[in-house]
Amino acid sequence: MFAYGFLSVVLVLYLAQLGLSEGLIGLLLSLTLIGDAAISLWMTTSADRIGRRRILMVGAALMLLAAVFFAVTDRVAVLLIAAVVGVISPSGYEVGPFLPVEQAALAQIVPDRARTQIFAWYNLVGSFATAAGALCGGVLTEVLQQAGVIPLNSYRTVLILYGVMGVILAALFTQLSPQVEAVRSATPQTPTRFGLHRSRSIVLKLSALFGLDAFAGGFVVQSLVAYWFHIRFGVEPAALGAIFFGANILAGISALTAAWVAARIGLVNTMVFTHLPSNILLMLVPLMPNLPSAIAVLFARFSISQMDVPARQSYTMAVVAPDERSAAAGVTGIARSLGAAISPTITGAFLSSPLLLGAPFFVAGALKVGYDILLYRSFREIKERKHEDALPGKD
Repeated sequence: MFAYGFLSVVLVLYLAQLGLSEGLIGLLLSLTLIGDAAISLWMTTSADRIGRRRILMVGAALMLLAAVFFAVTDRVAVLLIAAVVGVISPSGYEVGPFLPVEQAALAQIVPDRARTQIFAWYNLVGSFATAAGALCGGVLTEVLQQAGVIPLNSYRTVLILYGVMGVILAALFTQLSPQVEAVRSATPQTPTRFGLHRSRSIVLKLSALFGLDAFAGGFVVQSLVAYWFHIRFGVEPAALGAIFFGANILAGISALTAAWVAARIGLVNTMVFTHLPSNILLMLVPLMPNLPSAIAVLFARFSISQMDVPARQSYTMAVVAPDERSAAAGVTGIARSLGAAISPTITGAFLSSPLLLGAPFFVAGALKVGYDILLYRSFREIKERKHEDALPGKD
């Protein structure tokens, strides 16, 4: 997550320095997310069979692959291939196989009653790491430019370091305990090709809704919002890093409150009723007349924006069988990646027109409100299952 945040604040600036138009940048980001989704679909639905640790190490290797290709060429065709095959996060948030596999492992090794709280801490650490990465990425490019390095090479340095972080991550994954590997269900099941059996219907319905939410979120991925601040208010990379450092810190704190809220009003209610006000605030950002007020509204939005995430992750793990968890997290995660992959292309077109600069925020907010309404109507009566008997060490 530090690596994702580190790259996200300068990624679009780097592509613009290469001479790519806003429309082509949007297409490239879309293909990045589509490629992540396609590769992750196979990796996450196969993780329980091949081995979760192996899949995580392959994902880290794909981070290195993407960094190398992005750093060494300005040829659009090569960049497009690297975007499809490699792992890069334009949003600063989770892409690739990491989140689904880690969710499944966490859900397996902690009791049901602690799951939402653990996911909250997991998201808090991730948000803090993203925040620190965004700050470091912005500051590093600013320091390099002040030292006389041209902007293009300062951004390229960030890409190279992103690849180095992929190598470090792969090494760390080798140290994971064997307990993170999948535990087979005591009852024989007939899985589908997506690794799902009795929960297939509910997972596909959740996937459709999560895909809608991610499609909306794709209009305002962190890289594009950073670029919006740059062209709307002239904000430089170091300041962008500071802005998104603060925003992601607030997001992490908001995730930590999710377990407390969910214990009182339930997982589905937490997903919906904390998400709605966040979406209203999102639509207010482009209406602000100056930089301080825009930052204030963005911070207010981030202060509640991630409360639904641990609840969403915990609910997904709770409504499926234990041996479906990697697959369920993978399929819902892929749906989110595919949804998010489409919208950056549209955002690129919006940002190329001065009259439509604020459109991504309005479209994203309105679609997210629609998602909240549909989620509540579809799942307010569906309760989570108990799986204490599937935990390691339980008889």
